[in-house]
Amino acid sequence: MSPRRWTPDDVARMRLLSQRLVEPLATPGEVVRHLTCVQGQDYPGSTTSIALRTRSRRLAEVREAYDAAEVVRSWPMRGTLFVVPAEDLGWMLGLTATKILRETTRRREELGLDDSALDRAEAVARTALAGGGLTRAALVEAWEEAGHPAGAGRGYHSLFHLALRGVICLGPTEGRAQRFVLVEEWITSSRAPEPEAAVLEWFVRYARSHGPVPAADFRWWTKLLKRDLAPVLGPAREELEVLDVDGVEHWVDPEVVQRYADVRRSTAAPLLLPGFDELMLGYGDRRAVVTREEEAAVVPGGNGVFRATVVQAGRAVGTWRRPTRAGAPVVVEPFGTALPGPVERALPRLTRALPA
Repeated sequence: MSPRRWTPDDVARMRLLSQRLVEPLATPGEVVRHLTCVQGQDYPGSTTSIALRTRSRRLAEVREAYDAAEVVRSWPMRGTLFVVPAEDLGWMLGLTATKILRETTRRREELGLDDSALDRAEAVARTALAGGGLTRAALVEAWEEAGHPAGAGRGYHSLFHLALRGVICLGPTEGRAQRFVLVEEWITSSRAPEPEAAVLEWFVRYARSHGPVPAADFRWWTKLLKRDLAPVLGPAREELEVLDVDGVEHWVDPEVVQRYADVRRSTAAPLLLPGFDELMLGYGDRRAVVTREEEAAVVPGGNGVFRATVVQAGRAVGTWRRPTRAGAPVVVEPFGTALPGPVERALPRLTRALPA
């Protein structure tokens, strides 16, 4: 464990390095492989989050990564959509899907989705999606025509069930949407590490891309259990550095710690992040980026919809929305009475630099 006294401010700033918001990567595929899982329930927002971490900052390159089957969207953990490297989806579901399917049994029963109904949904999907896939609307229409009603949540839970079982995922783009495709057709190269090796890899990749971070946040992030993680913490210490932050162990990539002194000044540069960005949602404990009061402004009413944030030195200083007038800077609601001067002055530049 590093003997230096580390502070929450250090944690907030180093996370910008780990998440590649200060030192971007070359391609969207590299970004997703580095982050391992990118919050994906908001497709436009996640596309922007990935593009922000690339040198070109082009949304089209993210769509190209989907179309090339480098990355896909599915439900690998927490019952939430994530963007993941295509080759990693299978082993992630191998660690998480059984538990999620068990926990959602009652909801499927309430919707009348018994085994026979789900088998029928799968059979229709396998026929309808073969050879290129369909948008969600088109697949739901195919189910309706085949006598598998999709209203009142049945359609969503049918998609969710088939995705957890590794039958379907969201792959190529079609306009502003994606097509559901058959995993066996679309993902041509899958990795299959043994379960304990997979947990170790997932934890190390999470710490490298999100650190410094407590191990408890990884368990929250994946919903894996203490007994799943305990056997790999020893080997993980050989690959990661552990920092003491107010008496709590925080795991991080040693290279981030080494670079931190040289690039700390760069972490003060303000950023515009979309809602649902990993800097906000990638942690069970968000106090490094927002206070409890500020989080309430990011998620008004606790409705699960996260607003876009303005960030400086790893901390959110307000929320933002796009302007109604072309060419104007984004509209910001600061958490305090006013934005810090450097952030206010940077808004026109940051607006022009948003991925397009």
